[in-house]
Amino acid sequence: MPTIDHAGTYTLGDRQVRRLGYGAMQLAGPGVFGPPRDRDAALAVLREAVSSGVDHIDTSDFYGPHVTNQLIHEALSPYPDDLVIVTKVGATRGEDASWNPAQEPAQLRAAVEDNLRNLGLERLDVVNFRIHPGHLGRDEHSIADSFEAMAAMQAEGLIRHLGISNATPAQVAEARAIAPIVCVQNQYNLAHREDDAMIDELAADGIAFVPFFPLGGFSPLQSASLSTVAARIGATPMQVALAWLLRRSPNILLIPGTSSVSHLRENLQVADIELPDEVIGALDAIGTDQD
Repeated sequence: MPTIDHAGTYTLGDRQVRRLGYGAMQLAGPGVFGPPRDRDAALAVLREAVSSGVDHIDTSDFYGPHVTNQLIHEALSPYPDDLVIVTKVGATRGEDASWNPAQEPAQLRAAVEDNLRNLGLERLDVVNFRIHPGHLGRDEHSIADSFEAMAAMQAEGLIRHLGISNATPAQVAEARAIAPIVCVQNQYNLAHREDDAMIDELAADGIAFVPFFPLGGFSPLQSASLSTVAARIGATPMQVALAWLLRRSPNILLIPGTSSVSHLRENLQVADIELPDEVIGALDAIGTDQD
């Protein structure tokens, strides 16, 4: 069994969680839409994650929609006392599997209620407000109305802690001026390091940073460089990318996703991977590689 304790822990709100978590997005059908190809296999992955020591699961009711939350409820309820379920709101799915913004206060409340119902909870541990991307990626605009609605639901007791996702530094600051946040969930990896300064600032304030797409957006040269390093130390590229993230900063929490028990075990093994200084240097250089 993977020894994920070797990756250490970090504070998420008022809970200590292991830095290796699990992201449930891939449990839904193709394109994160519809039911899984193998429902029993999806349930087995969730149970294996928790039995392996994972105490931090990332999900959303717009995965499916509703699919991953219903699977989590079926597989794990009644939930272990130490399990933290983090969800997100800010989008809906169209009948054509499209991802559509749902950022208005009434839409956010409906999403929170959907998450509560499908997870079988009376209060959500952590809810990330996910800012809908513009056509060029992150879209710099005020999120005050939306985040004030999130803070109001927290005051009502529907949400324990708040986070924010797909946010610029200005939007993180705007959210923090409205209510405390416990995590930021953004794309960040070896090749995309726009949030380097943000990670360090959040670490200084005891706020977790949760990167998604650990292998997303790599150029062919960057992918080849990563594969070369991985072969040198006898690991997979995904394992090396995750191990680098663990090494990058102590406030980074990982949520690698998979629908396979064997791949889950492979991901959790990164806690035991040690990266020598010369390997770190080669990995750091990937961020400067070009096509």
